[in-house]
Amino acid sequence: MTPTDDDADVARVLAGQPDAFDGIVRRWQGPLVNLAYRFCRDRARAEDMAQEAFIRAFRALASWRGESLFSTWLFALAANVYRSELRRLPPPQTPLDLVREPGSDARYASDLEAAARDRVLHHSVATLPAKYRDALVVFYFHEMDVATAAKTLKLPEGTLKARLSRARDLLRRKLTGVLS
Repeated sequence: MTPTDDDADVARVLAGQPDAFDGIVRRWQGPLVNLAYRFCRDRARAEDMAQEAFIRAFRALASWRGESLFSTWLFALAANVYRSELRRLPPPQTPLDLVREPGSDARYASDLEAAARDRVLHHSVATLPAKYRDALVVFYFHEMDVATAAKTLKLPEGTLKARLSRARDLLRRKLTGVLS
């Protein structure tokens, strides 16, 4: 996966070969679904959101000016799509009859504790103000460096660092005593 592959595929699409977009989808489908999953925590919804991001990217391909890497542009577009989708559609509900009864074996109990910690952490992240939540999701959950995360969110690096610091402080306060 190299920037030149993306550049070549974009050029081919813009030259009238829409099938070249398949290369972009193959390269970036996993990362975009993973990013969407970090936003919504639902695999099926994440796949739908990633598909919508690819549709919008295809339609807006001519607006990519090449000032940054194609992947940075694509992730910024996808993050905007995901935020819009989360505002537009409420999270799906899980029927109680699909929830498994707790078992007695220690491994299952350990898994439940880990799952409960993850739920508390993800719920705490989800309740943060959007500007802090988005910074955490892109930087930590999608494992981007500061420069790439800042470009993805269209922020100066210093602003991103400040938001990450503030988000960590807010999480620390929310989680004090809960995950110990």
